[in-house]
Amino acid sequence: MKNPIFVVEDDADISRLLRHHLESAGYTIRVFPSVTGVIAAAFSDRPVLFLLDIMLPGRDGLDLCREIRSTSVLAGVPIIFLTAKAGELDRVLGLELGGDDYITKPFSPRELVARVKAVLRRFERLLPSVRLEAGDLVIDTDTMTLTVRGKTVTTTATEFRLIEYFARHAGRVFTREQLLDAVWRDTAFVTPRSIDVYVRRLREKIERDPEQPMMLRTVRGAGYKFEAPK
Repeated sequence: MKNPIFVVEDDADISRLLRHHLESAGYTIRVFPSVTGVIAAAFSDRPVLFLLDIMLPGRDGLDLCREIRSTSVLAGVPIIFLTAKAGELDRVLGLELGGDDYITKPFSPRELVARVKAVLRRFERLLPSVRLEAGDLVIDTDTMTLTVRGKTVTTTATEFRLIEYFARHAGRVFTREQLLDAVWRDTAFVTPRSIDVYVRRLREKIERDPEQPMMLRTVRGAGYKFEAPK
């Protein structure tokens, strides 16, 4: 792999373990003991994935995630959180900030590698070349850009794939499980709860009033559907 995985982890033993197993799986690894220098390094050596510990000295992994997601050239790079926090609230917070997966310590090296591969497979899969116009939304898969009311909106790759799938099937109701199968493909490590988080994030980006969504609609007892604005 030409581009590296950036591992941001302050525990030297865990860093060595991560490096060993990921390099054995064929990946190039760069390790950082804190968030210092990560963004600058990513500009010169763009990673294919960030693997972020949450509990770090100084600024934590959640802060770094926010910065990555607000930096246009890095916003689409997938992020996996690696942390000792296993609670549902912590997992949801990581997803809401733009994380793509969440691995808790202690972890199985085999599971770690499997989940890294699953996330990277999701992002390597090419979308059909299309420019979709749905009311005041423009979705361009060639440039992976979403334009809302004339302004380009930054999305993660997962968010973009989800809104593209909704728009391509406007009017159709999807269950959470159907969306997982269609967008995530490898669903072994992803829960239906993740769909709710991503829909909420998309509503904040495309709806005039996210609390009263007109495009990404909830169908009670069924799931979600996309209705193109008139």
